[in-house]
Amino acid sequence: MSILRAFHAQRAQLRPFGASLGLGPGQPKLLSYLAVRGSATQRDIADFFGIDPAAVCRMLDVLDRKGFVRTSANPDDRRTKVLALTSAGRAAVRAWDGRCREVEAQMLRGLTADEASQLHELLARVTHNLRDESLEPAPVPKPKEPSHE
Repeated sequence: MSILRAFHAQRAQLRPFGASLGLGPGQPKLLSYLAVRGSATQRDIADFFGIDPAAVCRMLDVLDRKGFVRTSANPDDRRTKVLALTSAGRAAVRAWDGRCREVEAQMLRGLTADEASQLHELLARVTHNLRDESLEPAPVPKPKEPSHE
């Protein structure tokens, strides 16, 4: 529950800022992905984030209407479209990344550099464990019987 509480606290810091940029939930990460990759198909994005392709399509349609992304024909497959950021999309990513750095600094306040590095490593391992379908779920401990002393 600690990770979930931290996630919700972080989201409470970031969502209002995303909304001020005209971005809805989930949309900043799509823009960030395109900023790193340059361009991608909807399938690329859905596969990378493990999101339903239809949900990605809906989010990208909104981002396209708002002028954050543009679509073009895929020269390798006419049935798919290639997405890329517009100048408005690049500006939104720069602002988003800046706010994320501020929130991360707030989250890590009071931790040493070694502690922050260890936290990043531990969270990466937790994420890997949750995504690794080959692992058996950890057994749920049985509640202890109350003592009648």
